[in-house]
Amino acid sequence: MTTATSPDKADPRGWLPGFVLLGVIWGSSFVFIKVGVAELHPLYVTLGRVLAGLLTLLVVLLVTRDRLPRDLRLWGHLVVTGVVGTALPFTLFGYGEERVSSSLAGIWNATTALLVLPLAVYLFRTERMTTHRATGLLIGFVGVLVVLGVWEGLGGAQFTGQLMCIGAAACYAVAIPYTKRFISDRQESGIALAAGQLVTATLSLAIIAPLAVGAPTPIADLSVKAIASILTLGAIGTGLAFVLNMRNIKLAGATTASMVTYLIPVFAVILGVLALDEHITWHQPVGALIVLVGVAVAQGLVARRKRPTPTPASPEAELAVERA
Repeated sequence: MTTATSPDKADPRGWLPGFVLLGVIWGSSFVFIKVGVAELHPLYVTLGRVLAGLLTLLVVLLVTRDRLPRDLRLWGHLVVTGVVGTALPFTLFGYGEERVSSSLAGIWNATTALLVLPLAVYLFRTERMTTHRATGLLIGFVGVLVVLGVWEGLGGAQFTGQLMCIGAAACYAVAIPYTKRFISDRQESGIALAAGQLVTATLSLAIIAPLAVGAPTPIADLSVKAIASILTLGAIGTGLAFVLNMRNIKLAGATTASMVTYLIPVFAVILGVLALDEHITWHQPVGALIVLVGVAVAQGLVARRKRPTPTPASPEAELAVERA
């Protein structure tokens, strides 16, 4: 997936509003998931989401006179990213939010940038391990233990829900370096590749969902709130958010655009508390902060270089991926 780089000193007035807006959109996605799974099975929440996102991107392709990929080999890779990078994590977050708050799910999403590093280094060989990356991983692991509250004991429905959210983040962590290795150097536009990924995700869910859980709840039995949440998840949180992220990458550069990772859990917690009256324990935001410090250390953002040379983009910074 090709990404445009920006000048070293991009004017924040150009990209900052879109950057913050994207953080709000992706942070609020967890609230909409929570509302959706209250009335509809997580598999069908995900199916409705990816279908709405796909239709949105198809409209964008039509307007921009772009088209879906035509290379069959590329479609094989898009099946992997569509299932592992979209359908599976979206569904796992849905299952997780049947057991935990949307705020906590948003916090676990922040571990993606941490989990992606060892996979990129040891499995896909797209990155190399360094001292500051290893230190960041260690700090992040401590943060994960704090979020879990291991001193209180593990087990129960909430622990299961947290494991599902971690699993969703791990799916993203697999999909990101996979995309970097097999898809990112393609000549097709980022929007066309994302639309192709949503095609494969939609088709796989359309087959799996009825076989796994039967027919969906009739639309007439769903509340307007649930329907609106699912459509918003797809059209805005999956479709338009991708377009906005591509714009941020073009204006501010891939590394700066990837910093939205730090905003997502903040807005997820704030919106969860305000919109759903959720309550979080002290150690969850503290653990999230430790995780984000670990991510910053792993990405080389804490120790500034002596010379103002451009910072190489991390794998998650180089790709525009749909987030929950």
